Amino acid sequence: MTVCCHIGPAKIEVSKEDEIMKICQSCGMPMQTEEVYGNNADGTKNDEYCVYCFPKGEFVDPNATLEEMIETCVPFMVQQGVSEEKAREELNAVLPGLKRWK
Repeated sequence: MTVCCHIGPAKIEVSKEDEIMKICQSCGMPMQTEEVYGNNADGTKNDEYCVYCFPKGEFVDPNATLEEMIETCVPFMVQQGVSEEKAREELNAVLPGLKRWK
């Protein structure tokens, strides 16, 4: 299954010797390096949310709904060659289970 927002689709789970890739717990974007980790208010890295969702210790859009996040992410997946229908299907399957939306 693929999900993403901001940089394109990638596997949700990627095993590297029993290591699972972190994904943003807001948009589902794969976070393969610390450069895409969000930032806490004190400037430390936040490994639960990406820099696009959580750049300075708070969500860019704290009042966004799950549906709005899905609509935000669909175009990024389409740019990567995923059909709009498939993007919506995958985002609707994955995003509701992420920490921000539980």
